[in-house]
Amino acid sequence: MSNDNDAPLPEGWEMRTSRSTGMTYFLNMYTKKSQWERPEAPADPGEIRCSHILVKHAESRRPTSWREQNITRTKEEAMDLLKSYRKQIVSTDAPFPEVAMKYSDCSSAKRGGDLGMFSRGQMQRAFEDEAFKLKVGQLSKPIETDSGFHIILRTV
Repeated sequence: MSNDNDAPLPEGWEMRTSRSTGMTYFLNMYTKKSQWERPEAPADPGEIRCSHILVKHAESRRPTSWREQNITRTKEEAMDLLKSYRKQIVSTDAPFPEVAMKYSDCSSAKRGGDLGMFSRGQMQRAFEDEAFKLKVGQLSKPIETDSGFHIILRTV
């Protein structure tokens, strides 16, 4: 018969022993909140911080940006552009904030793509789902939302 405590914990949790009682408890590594019950699901970090690069296209929700009054590029052209930006970042030809400042269609471009801290329910669903899956320092694959195509860098 196997002991439940031998099974790996869901991501983001750590098993600790109480100094005062000697009992086992579980610590959410993101929020630093503890609980006595063994967690069933990965720890939710609550809030995360990301930067992104947005490339809009003619079918975007608002096909205009600080860079262009009227965006006419196709979805395919937008995706190709985003892939080329991602390639520059991954190959370390250019740092993420520099690429964001130059090319992102989001107003966050002036902050190097930084979106600040956010929690679930604040971003479009596809963006949020991908952002919360990323580990700190990880760059996403291209993601499509109503706004256009994004690459996301998790920073906190």
